[in-house]
Amino acid sequence: MEEFYAEKKILITGAAGTVGREVVRQFGRMQPAELRLMDNNESETFFLSEEYPQDNVHCFIGDVRDAEKLKKLAEGVDVIVHCAAFKHVILSEYNPFDVVQTNIIGVENVIRAAEAAGVSNVLFTSSDKAVNPTNVMGTSKLMGERLITAANTLSGKSRTVLSSTRFGNVLGSRGSVVPLFMKQIRGGGPVTLTDERMTRFVMTTQEAARLVLESVVLSRGGEVFVTKMPVISIVDLAEVMIEMLAPGYGHKPGDIQIKVVGAKPGEKLYEELLSQEETARSLELVSTFVVLPAFKALYHSIDYTYPDVLSESVDKPYVSSTENKFSKKQLAAYLSTNRVFEGVEDPTLGGAA
Repeated sequence: MEEFYAEKKILITGAAGTVGREVVRQFGRMQPAELRLMDNNESETFFLSEEYPQDNVHCFIGDVRDAEKLKKLAEGVDVIVHCAAFKHVILSEYNPFDVVQTNIIGVENVIRAAEAAGVSNVLFTSSDKAVNPTNVMGTSKLMGERLITAANTLSGKSRTVLSSTRFGNVLGSRGSVVPLFMKQIRGGGPVTLTDERMTRFVMTTQEAARLVLESVVLSRGGEVFVTKMPVISIVDLAEVMIEMLAPGYGHKPGDIQIKVVGAKPGEKLYEELLSQEETARSLELVSTFVVLPAFKALYHSIDYTYPDVLSESVDKPYVSSTENKFSKKQLAAYLSTNRVFEGVEDPTLGGAA
């Protein structure tokens, strides 16, 4: 993989976000010729520039809604990783037109910029909520995936290879449940759960970024990559976090209550990363599922062969409620080994916990 990225010029949108920052960090080890980092958050972009003073790293304030800015930044670039998006479900319901501008039109702008500049590879970071979506955010991510897939039919011989990758929950990222639980435990509780039956796929920021880098290398054009990941029960996460963190905050674990508050509108009790319909056109690799385009006749010129294929077919959907979940012991080890709590931003303090 290092050979693939060595001496390449790479543009990352949403580079100042939780996953974007980790993608930047991992790319930095690949000896790229240049990293162009774009985000619409001025303060976080400034901090990013302070963190990476190297001559081959350049930070830009910009928004994916700005098609001309993207075209300029894409000139001479080999790879674009598109992380920028609105990701909060409830805020998206209140601001659907803004979500369309960023999560759908923004994807179109990335595609057009890449094709105009002759970029070799584009990877779009999607979400589990794109599978059978029940909300505006998930629907916008599904449309983003479809745009990325369909764009592979538009180029000629020197075509841009565009594909997507779906994430589960990135533990410790801004907006995830981990910072919320940490805040509630610090305050002595209660820790609030929407539903005790809720299960989730999880991954660390390091694993998410690694998936991005690997997916670009594997891409043939139009696929959606779904990594295999652990499954946890949210009530187990709350109980394990209380046991691990309460003493450090001066509380006895037994004194911190868990309160069930009810599921939010549009929230599922389980997560889906691969739907029933998609199984008929999916392959299974050692660590990943690959969802091929639905309209195969449009992609007949693309050779969908991959290394380490376990199976040319997938028998069942990839759903958190039907997969074996971590035990509490396994979950505690996972959180500890991956240092999930380190550097997590505390929403009450405005900084790292």
